[in-house]
This record gives sequence, C-alpha cells and structure tokens, in this order.
Amino acid sequence: MIAADHPVAPPQSESPGDGEGKPPEGRRRVFKRRFITATIIVLLIGIPAGYLLVSAGQSRRSGKDKEAEAAAVGLREGWPSKMQRRIFEIPIPGNAIGVQYYETNNWKASRMYAKFRTTSAGLDRFLSGVGTGRAALEPGVVNISPRDIDVTGWYFSPNENWASVTRTTKKPRPTQTITVNMTDPASPVVHVVSAATP
Repeated sequence: MIAADHPVAPPQSESPGDGEGKPPEGRRRVFKRRFITATIIVLLIGIPAGYLLVSAGQSRRSGKDKEAEAAAVGLREGWPSKMQRRIFEIPIPGNAIGVQYYETNNWKASRMYAKFRTTSAGLDRFLSGVGTGRAALEPGVVNISPRDIDVTGWYFSPNENWASVTRTTKKPRPTQTITVNMTDPASPVVHVVSAATP
C-alpha cells in the first residue's frame, strides 16, 4: 500500500482550556478586574468633577463678598484688605482699634476712607509710613472736605483738638488727606481720605 492510498488528517489545534492553552477566567477574577476598572473610571471622572464643584462654590462665595462690599454705603467695621491698604497707601498700625473703612470708585477717582484709634507711637508709625511726620501736622485745622464728610458721616466737633496734614504725590500714586483728633495725645484718632486718580 502506498502513502497516497491513506490520506493523512491535518493536526487539529487544541481546544481552549486543554493542555497548555490559557485557562478560562474564574468568576472571582472577572469581578475583581471589572471592579478595578470601574474604580479607575470613577476616580478619573469624580475627582475633576469634585474639584470643579468646590472651585465654583469658592468663586460664588468670593463674588458674594465682593458684591456685599461694593453695595455697602458708608463706613464699615473692620480692616481693609492688604491690597486696598497697599493701593491707597494707608499703613494702618497693627495696634489700631476701632478700624473702619469705605471705598468708592468712579471713572474720575477712587477713594479709600479710613478711621482708627491708635497710640502716640502708632500715630508716628502711620505718619512715617505715609511719608510725613508729626511736625507736618497743622494744629487747629480740619482738612477733610465737606464732600468727604458727607460721604463718611464724620463729625469734627469744634471742642476737640484737631491737627491735619495733606500729602500730595505724583499720579498714579494717591494723595492722602489726614486729620487727627489729638484731644487725648496718648490715644489719637486718625481720619484719612486717600484719593487715587487714573
């Protein structure tokens, strides 16, 4: 008998799971892989979404604070921000008490009104920080304008001991008009209007 009389069947591949082939995944392994994949997807979507929500909330609160400040009319209790103090060059001394401020803005000028009580040394620090000194104070003078008095509601009694100085600078730096109640020299009260024009 010759080879042609006996056809040879081609070798058959082994079925999956037989011998050395890749074994089928168990249910536990499939569940674990799917759980890890789902966790990664949740983290990739959830973390940025959470960040956006927190950021939006902070932005909304900040906007409401700025809106409340812009809507405020007249002096408000508290300290102006560091940026406001820097822009208007009002170096309120750290030991100041009873601090009040108010900011106005229009196309002609921006003004910061501030009032505070300090010590004799605090007054010297403030005047020095503004670029002037106690010797420049003119006794018996109130140099705050009637317009600014109307805006702030400040009252300058003729029975008090007042002293004033105006510090003018080149634009765009602000000009400060300062009136100090020196009735109690150990505890002077400072009124300042800082006007900046573009």
